[in-house]
Amino acid sequence: MKPIITYDDFAKLDLRVGTIVNCEEKEGSEKLLRLTVDFGEEGTRTIFSGIKQWYTPEDLKGKQFVFVFNLAPRKMMDEESQGMLMAADGEKPLPLMTTEPATDGASIL
Repeated sequence: MKPIITYDDFAKLDLRVGTIVNCEEKEGSEKLLRLTVDFGEEGTRTIFSGIKQWYTPEDLKGKQFVFVFNLAPRKMMDEESQGMLMAADGEKPLPLMTTEPATDGASIL
């Protein structure tokens, strides 16, 4: 188990629903997929995810997932990732999806 955090620490996370409108393999990488994610009024963002060995672009495109929206940008190879796809650990990562359609950009409460 990771260290216990306060509610104030947890409240700093901005988790949002986004729809993957484009997904492609990152050239030169064995692990990364480049996701273009629509967050509604917040616009689109490029987010990289190291799930290429388990998922194809077709598996993800057009689907809604949960993302960390306020994660500091991080350089991945020669591009910037502007968030993180949330996924449960298992035999393969299991991206967190909504059970019903949600508004792009909706906050996770």
